[in-house]
Amino acid sequence: MKQNAQPAASQSSSQAADQPAGVISLKSDAELALMREAGHITSLALDAAFDALEPGITTRQVNAIAENVIRSHGAVPAFLNLYGFPATACISINEEIVHGIPSERKLKAGDLVSIDCGSIVGGYYSDTARTVQVPPAVNDERARLIAVCKEALNRAIAQCIPGNRIGDISNAVESYVRSERFELVTEYVGHGVGKRLHEPPSVPNIGPPGVGPKLMEGMTIAIEPMIMIGRHETEVQDDEWTVSTADGSLSAHFEHTVAITRDGPEVLTR
Repeated sequence: MKQNAQPAASQSSSQAADQPAGVISLKSDAELALMREAGHITSLALDAAFDALEPGITTRQVNAIAENVIRSHGAVPAFLNLYGFPATACISINEEIVHGIPSERKLKAGDLVSIDCGSIVGGYYSDTARTVQVPPAVNDERARLIAVCKEALNRAIAQCIPGNRIGDISNAVESYVRSERFELVTEYVGHGVGKRLHEPPSVPNIGPPGVGPKLMEGMTIAIEPMIMIGRHETEVQDDEWTVSTADGSLSAHFEHTVAITRDGPEVLTR
């Protein structure tokens, strides 16, 4: 989830309350343990939500399934009422990229469905997203779009090594996605995550390698490629939340919360 559908340049409410603006927090082992638990619960919530996808189910019903899993494990839904968002999960369909609000809309076979969700344990956040087709899936450009977006995230995670820089993550996404002839969202970015859902640093999906903040042990970041079949321009819908492709082309979104450790990346939302 991005901050109230604001462009990447807007960072005002993505700062942790107890740290100066722009300061990257490094997490202790105890803090990582809480984030690991939050990530596990969020992953279970997405598992349940995606398992329920079938033609005819509403996105409001899918949201309720995710929320029930989070609450039944003693966690708090991270997105609910954050910046005024009215649901536990962002559920975006087809040309919708992020921040779709659950409703009575019924899903259809072959729809691309992106679910972005988070939970809070002991005051620490997790954030993760996946995109699938409503079964029965169709093996066409939609399937390739999903596969490329997922692989872009995997390649970005592989760059999460102490001493690398944020630009190495950004370039891993951009170079791969463009080699597969898809476009990338440029207005919205990944982010640090911890005591707040949105903390420094920003993690763009485009840019040159070797630039930006250095990755250090204890950093926790949410990496989230957002790609589309058509042009890169986006627009915000009348609900002031849902971000869609401006040309109506299909999109996909994957995200993991990742910890930088001395042994390499640890995916907290696997």
